[in-house]
Amino acid sequence: MRVAVTGTPGTGKTTATDILASRLATDDSLPDLEVIHLNAVLDEEGLYTEVDADRGSKIADLEALADWLDGRDDAVIDSHLAHHFDADRVAVLRCAPEMLEERLLERGETEAKAAENAESEALDVVLSEAVETHGLESIYEIDTTDRDPEAVADALEAVVAGDREPSAGDVDFMGYLT
Repeated sequence: MRVAVTGTPGTGKTTATDILASRLATDDSLPDLEVIHLNAVLDEEGLYTEVDADRGSKIADLEALADWLDGRDDAVIDSHLAHHFDADRVAVLRCAPEMLEERLLERGETEAKAAENAESEALDVVLSEAVETHGLESIYEIDTTDRDPEAVADALEAVVAGDREPSAGDVDFMGYLT
C-alpha cells in the first residue's frame, strides 16, 4: 500500500510523518511501511530541472521522481508533491492560511513566498489537484490548524490503518481571501 501525505508547505507533513514513522517501526498492528520524505530525495538525488531564483525553490523533475519511486510500493510518501504520484490513499493536510503564513515566516521563508502559499491554501490548490488525480474516494482531508503534531500523526495513523473514512471539502479557508 502506498499512502501520499501532501499539503501546502507548512501544514505539518514532515513533523507528523516523522512521528508516524516511529509508530510504524514499533507497532506490529500497523502495516510495515517505509516513510519517504520526497523533498529530501529531490535534494539528495538532484531530481530537479532548475532553480527558480525569484521564488528560491527547485523545480521538481516529476518524471525522475516517479522513476525513483517505482517499486517502492509499501510506503508513506511525504511531500507537497506527493499527490502527483500513484497512491492508494492520499492524506491532504490543511492549515488556516494565517497560521500557515506565520509558520513559513518562522522557518525563514520570504514574505512573498509565505503569502503565496497562504493564498494557495485558501484556494484549496493541493486538495483540488489531489481530488482531480486520485478521486474523492481516495482523499483524506486533515485540518492541522488546532492540532498538535501527535494528533495529526493520530489522524494519519487512522488513514494508514483504514480506520478513517475518506473526506474532502470539509475544510474551508475562503474567508481568508475576503
